[in-house]
This record gives sequence, C-alpha cells and structure tokens, in this order.
Amino acid sequence: MQGVEATDALRDELVQLCVKEIGPIARPDIIQWAPGLPKTCSGKIRRRILRKIAENELDSLGDTSTLADPSVVDQLVANKLA
Repeated sequence: MQGVEATDALRDELVQLCVKEIGPIARPDIIQWAPGLPKTCSGKIRRRILRKIAENELDSLGDTSTLADPSVVDQLVANKLA
C-alpha cells in the first residue's frame, strides 16, 4: 500500500471537497494527517477513541488492547494538533 504525501495543496483540495459536498458549514478547521485509524481486528473504526483524542480526554481513552494496532493511538496522541 502506498501512502499519500500530505501537502498544503491536498489540504486545500480536501477543504474544498467538504464545502462542495456537504456545504460551507462543514469547512474543517483542522485536518490532522494520521498513519492509520484505531480499528478492531474485524476492521471497525473506534470512533469513541478518535472523539476522546479530539476532545483532549486522553486519560479516559479506555481499553485499547483490542485494537488491531494499538500503537496507532499513541501516534495520534503524539501528533495531535490544537
């Protein structure tokens, strides 16, 4: 699998896509590049963990041992943008 290079042009394109498809109210303030998402072994994305990271509730992430790759959570926390 090949990665995508995170550039300002790509960021601008993603913002414009959100505005076009959803509307101006959906313009993201922050786009955080991530190496992966916290998924279970069956492939379900753990949105609860993403929400806790976004809300800075890092002490209440819960059990991450059931994730396919728990190190993804550490990387998301370490690279969290304001």
